[in-house]
Amino acid sequence: MKILSFAASNSRHSINRKLLNYTESLFSDFDIEHLDLNDYEMPIYSIDREHESGIPDLAKQFVHAIAQADALLISFAEHNGNYTVAYKNILDWCSRLDRNIYQNKPMLLLSTSPGQGGGGRVLTMAENAIPYFSGTVIGTLSVPSFNENFDVDRGMLVNETLIHQLTALTKRLRETIQGQ
Repeated sequence: MKILSFAASNSRHSINRKLLNYTESLFSDFDIEHLDLNDYEMPIYSIDREHESGIPDLAKQFVHAIAQADALLISFAEHNGNYTVAYKNILDWCSRLDRNIYQNKPMLLLSTSPGQGGGGRVLTMAENAIPYFSGTVIGTLSVPSFNENFDVDRGMLVNETLIHQLTALTKRLRETIQGQ
């Protein structure tokens, strides 16, 4: 079984990537593919650019990577209460290929931030929007106060409540994948 994992951030030191790395460790018996949004940098979407140049091959490659997976893990960074521009631009280009970007894949959605909000606004936005792009959200988890709840040196959550919640969500995703 294959899980596609990416942080919806273009930061090379993304705390959302760190959260995903820990989450992936709970799927050690699965094949995990990491995507880095920096590898999918495209011009800012515009209808004029699409008519002039077509849809970039990178958008096609991104959608193809999703097609090859059995499930997705995505952790959303929040910029001003919204998606990062990097993620939104990829979403915009990919949706021009086919609105069903997520191809009915089961997904676990995460977010974190240094503050107490934990990226909750963007996580709610993603949870509400993803079904319109044919994603099946199995569960969500917002990790507030990243630096207090995550030990960067050990690469793991340290808050027992959050560990329990994430473990339950990964179990649900595992059962969904194996039941397909």
